[in-house]
Amino acid sequence: MSVHRKIEKFLRRTEMPATKFGRLAIGDPRLVHDLRNGRELRPPTAARLEAFLAQQEITR
Repeated sequence: MSVHRKIEKFLRRTEMPATKFGRLAIGDPRLVHDLRNGRELRPPTAARLEAFLAQQEITR
């Protein structure tokens, strides 16, 4: 499953605003908006997002 898809599922499940997710995950409130508009992630950014999602699963 792509990182973008994992993010969308996380947002639906937690009802977290997209801007808050981007800000908390990598300091970019436009992240999700940009992904929805075709932004491609670099491997280091994708790894940071995967780590953030994993950490959120542990703490929930």
